[in-house]
Amino acid sequence: MGSTQSNGADTGSRATRAVALVGPAGTGKTSLAEALLFASGAIQRQGSVDAGTSVGDASPEARARRGSTEINLLNFDYLGDHYALIDLPGGAGFAADGLAALQSADMALVVIDPAPERAVLAEPMLRRLDELGLPHAIFVNKIETARAGAVRGLVAELQPMSGEPLALRQIPLRDGEHVTGYVDLALERAYLYQPGKESQRVDIPGEMRERERSERTHLLETLADFDDALMEALLMDEAPNPATVMADLAFDTGSNKVVPVLLGSALTGGGIHRLLKLLRHETPAPDAASARLGTDGGALHVFKVANGGAMGRLALGRVLGAPLAEGDELKAGSEAGRTGSLFFVQGDKTVKRHDARVGDVVAVAKIEGARPGLLLGRNGSPGRELLVEYPARNAALAITTRDRKDDVRLSGALPRLCEEDPALAWTQDGASHDTILRGINDEHLQVVIDRLQRRYGVPVNTRPPRIAYRESIRKSATMRGRHKKQSGGHGQYGDCVIDIRPLGRGEGFVFEDRIAGGAIPRQYIPAVEMGIKDAMDRGPLGFPVEDVAVTLVDGSFHAVDSSELAFRIAGRMAMGEALAQAAPYLLEPIVKVTVNTPAGTGSRAGSVLSSRRGQILGLSPHPTWGRWERVEALLPESGLSGLDAELRSLSQGLASFTAQFDHLAELSGKQADEVVKTRAAEAA
Repeated sequence: MGSTQSNGADTGSRATRAVALVGPAGTGKTSLAEALLFASGAIQRQGSVDAGTSVGDASPEARARRGSTEINLLNFDYLGDHYALIDLPGGAGFAADGLAALQSADMALVVIDPAPERAVLAEPMLRRLDELGLPHAIFVNKIETARAGAVRGLVAELQPMSGEPLALRQIPLRDGEHVTGYVDLALERAYLYQPGKESQRVDIPGEMRERERSERTHLLETLADFDDALMEALLMDEAPNPATVMADLAFDTGSNKVVPVLLGSALTGGGIHRLLKLLRHETPAPDAASARLGTDGGALHVFKVANGGAMGRLALGRVLGAPLAEGDELKAGSEAGRTGSLFFVQGDKTVKRHDARVGDVVAVAKIEGARPGLLLGRNGSPGRELLVEYPARNAALAITTRDRKDDVRLSGALPRLCEEDPALAWTQDGASHDTILRGINDEHLQVVIDRLQRRYGVPVNTRPPRIAYRESIRKSATMRGRHKKQSGGHGQYGDCVIDIRPLGRGEGFVFEDRIAGGAIPRQYIPAVEMGIKDAMDRGPLGFPVEDVAVTLVDGSFHAVDSSELAFRIAGRMAMGEALAQAAPYLLEPIVKVTVNTPAGTGSRAGSVLSSRRGQILGLSPHPTWGRWERVEALLPESGLSGLDAELRSLSQGLASFTAQFDHLAELSGKQADEVVKTRAAEAA
């Protein structure tokens, strides 16, 4: 982020309202943000996402993909009020980046396109907004592409997905096949779109009057469910006071009782000024967000941490309850600290401020321990953690630096990347020593790999992680291991005899000592056990060994040449040969997979799982989402590769799944032979 200096002059008469732009990928959220900035006068020329000239989506990764890969923060003024826009990515791999920001937003705009068959793409976000109790409106973007009757069909498709009644505020005006304007049902006025300008008021066409009356009546009946006086006026067949209608719309929208639906076009500017007026009149004040979060004083709600910019580590968050100034104290539980410099963010630019008003979205330096979802308290409030439900990390890559000299930089970069992207995680696999990077999907991880090289200068090689195969034995065996080596001075001597036998699945490893008569001195017996465990790290098939019991039954020693090392080597020799004689076989990890998918796609999802050697446990309605289905199955871990993409391809990108380890199961035949062969090649 670049930086400029400002004196922090007041930019409006009321507290800042924060509006989140949400919705499926490809519906034009960032273009809508650009249109709002242009219509409000915040920018002099409207940029383009495709051309790479928009204020948002300014990172190289977003520019390359022509779509959001992280949240965009933007600000504008309109008629004396200040607004903060939080533009959330819509792509499945990146949507998690802004989920915490929804918690303290005042209003969400759900941006969709006008095709009824794509309405289902908005359902996950509509459900989440309902769960949060966040007031929201729907903006049907790209209205110029709408087919005749599309808006009516769209609302019919959307209504079952919403916990609140939809209130269609506008119906489209058409000139042949083209949408040229709209009729405002609340104001009973018609407007023609004028590119780059406010719409022009015109008379309602005669052929539209019957539909306008029908749709307006439906709108008023929706509002009357929450206003007895309006209901009485409708029953008496009286024309309601226009001021009452507008007041009801503002109150019902702000209190999340209805969801208004507006039409427009971010690219042509059609309907954008009307959308600005809705934001001005119907977005609640920040006090409502404070009450929703239960803050009883000033607070800073942190929803993202940003690393790597010119300003260093910044906590992005929203000021609630009371103004915030540089040096103010913030509390997180029993820990307290003071704010560093404050910045306003406009795309990839930062503007330094001395203080921030209630409702402002700011970047704050030097807040140690800040993380998404943390509510930092002020004025006696202790602060607390807000739960954020992130999607499952269903993609994984094993990464290695191309130059070993970069290992230290990699170990420093990964924690920073994970800190600013809560959907990302990394671990060090104890068995393979691989560095494993986990994310939402393959596209998400590819962006992280690009960012790792661009920002931290660490190019890496990637490959799929190794499957955690194991091996066990079918029968018992007895074996002697003798290590004898003589050279000048003291030699090495260790001798042991072991019995091994299989255990039940999941019983692990058992070691027993039945040495009698001092055949092996007591101080050497732990060394024999260590050698046995060494051999179990890599069995005859090439994998760690599970579910085996070992009994040390005999042995011998030399008074001078025996040592712990010699008996450890003897134990490893005995165990290695015994395992090879005990009919070893391969075990593969089995995971329990739960797939959530729209209605009508559950059987196809089950077929996908079956084709990957999955055992279907059940297909049932989703327990809380109507019109969705849930498929449960047991699936080999190897079947998870590419599963996310295949499930999304059959569900318009909506299906998701979680997977948890369930048990180990025997793998035999050609598949087992291939696994063993591959492992041997890797070892060679």
